[in-house]
Amino acid sequence: MIDQKYDVLVVGGGHAGAEAAHAAAKMGASTLLVTMNLQNIAQMSCNPAMGGIAKGQILREIDALGGLSAVIADKTAIQFRMLNRSKGPAMWSPRAQSDRMRFAEEWRLALERTEGLDFFQDMVVDLLVEKGKVTGVVTGMGNYIHARRVILTNGTFLNGLIHIGEKNFGGGRSGERASMGITERLVELGFEAGRMKTGTPPRVDGRSLNYDLMEEQKGDEAPGTFSFRPSTNPLTTQRSCYLSATNPSVHEILKTGFDRSPMFNGAIESTGPRYCPSVEDKIYRFADKDSHQIFVEPEGWDTVEVYVNGFSTSLPAEIQVEAIRKIRGFESAKLFRPGYAIEYDYFPPTQIKASLETKLLEGLYLAGQINGTTGYEEAACQGLLAGINAVQSIKGEAPVVLNRDEAYIGVLINDLITKGTEEPYRMFTSRAEYRILLRQDNADERLTPIGHQLGLVEKEQLDRCQSKYKRIADLNQALQDIKVAPASINDLLKSKGSSPIKEKQSLGKLLDRPQVNLDDLREVAELNDWMSANGLSREEGEAVEIRRKYAGYVEREKENAAKLNRLEEVKIPNDMDYSRLASMSYEAREKLASVKPENIAQAKKVSGVSPADISVLLVYMGR
Repeated sequence: MIDQKYDVLVVGGGHAGAEAAHAAAKMGASTLLVTMNLQNIAQMSCNPAMGGIAKGQILREIDALGGLSAVIADKTAIQFRMLNRSKGPAMWSPRAQSDRMRFAEEWRLALERTEGLDFFQDMVVDLLVEKGKVTGVVTGMGNYIHARRVILTNGTFLNGLIHIGEKNFGGGRSGERASMGITERLVELGFEAGRMKTGTPPRVDGRSLNYDLMEEQKGDEAPGTFSFRPSTNPLTTQRSCYLSATNPSVHEILKTGFDRSPMFNGAIESTGPRYCPSVEDKIYRFADKDSHQIFVEPEGWDTVEVYVNGFSTSLPAEIQVEAIRKIRGFESAKLFRPGYAIEYDYFPPTQIKASLETKLLEGLYLAGQINGTTGYEEAACQGLLAGINAVQSIKGEAPVVLNRDEAYIGVLINDLITKGTEEPYRMFTSRAEYRILLRQDNADERLTPIGHQLGLVEKEQLDRCQSKYKRIADLNQALQDIKVAPASINDLLKSKGSSPIKEKQSLGKLLDRPQVNLDDLREVAELNDWMSANGLSREEGEAVEIRRKYAGYVEREKENAAKLNRLEEVKIPNDMDYSRLASMSYEAREKLASVKPENIAQAKKVSGVSPADISVLLVYMGR
């Protein structure tokens, strides 16, 4: 049925697959997206939200590189919040509630508008391999589709098994069949496979809930956007979320089903997400707590379906109904569908390179949950880089590898390929040692030039980015140039709890004080006139403030990153025989031989490798 040989073939139409297909096609590669159900492209399988702690930073990085997840999130948002405003700017993280149905629709339409991208609905069951190189795929209908590069983004579908109480059945998502054949083929080729588990809460009918008994959570008064592009606008109206909590009565009912829970009766042996445990797991592990928060999240503008965040479970359906009706505001709740757990295959990510190409099979790339990650954003950024690097490989150009001081995406991929993961990996700000450099506000400054160089970001957007940061630099200079006398500013300083000045001082020096912000200084007419004349946005003003107040921390992190980056240049030969390094610990030799890091910086991140082991390696390499 398909006689064309494609440059890039993407297997799976989730968040990773959608970004991979878009990137590859936009970079000029003939691209085919093969998925089991074209109606479910970029489906939000779990929560109807994008962004959050560290995830919001990833979305803005995807946007700066030319990906589409942030644009789609903005177009389909029903609420926007900037989390952690009470903390430092390195912790600020944008998050949006999404309209689940519109999100998938917008992705589908965006991909259909992408020139050079074809679609085919079928299950991929095998890989075509010649002389250690992938050459295409075989589908369930018997189609042999040839391609120069193949990207696997199978999500939770590889031998997926759904659990609800003592019942279990094959499936990759509720109502969808599992994908068979790929795991077995990769294992036959020498890959190591494992099993992971994730879960999802029940969905309920919002008309059956009493919101008057819950705490309302509104969006920001002045909502922002994920995307740096002018094609999306902030919300003018928003839908509220609500907050409730479990209680001892809920816990007692849930406990009655523990003997039938696949979590506790041995039916599930694989590892679930540490930071998003099921409600039964929370009750078991935190037995001293009387309640756990429940976030009540609408699934769209018009639908009455509600996502019960915090109540992920695989208990028998009747237990779920009885327990959920003991939650405040849920007394008359009607379930649309019960929660469930799902087990699926993944491949420990130490088997892939920094480019996301596998070490064992040339031309094969893995992205998303197949690498052991969890979350839409983590999957999307891997898909984007896999699509980019597949095309770079075809062009004979170097892969795009982001350093840990360049992007959260770089942190994520570096963690995966050097440390691996035995549980679903989730990104947090705490995983980034240079998080003051990797703020959500400067993702465009960091990555837009890279996206433009790759052909994913238009020249107009690059010019807009450069103009923005020129205005920021100009404002910073204006703050240095405008000086004020004590008589004109001391009353303001005293009202802010800051020491008065005794002689003329620049506004920049005053802004460096922790008690003073840029809005305060706009009382100075000369500054207010300058900012009005130059049309600076609120975000640009915040950027100047952040740069001044955190300048010392930024410089320190840059120095630390430079030291590590110098080690990046020290490459380790692919055929390094670690068994010869007798002075190195046995654990380090074993781990390094397994991971095969590409350079010293990666070797330092391998679990079980000490600074002393790195010294031995450097001496052995003559460095």
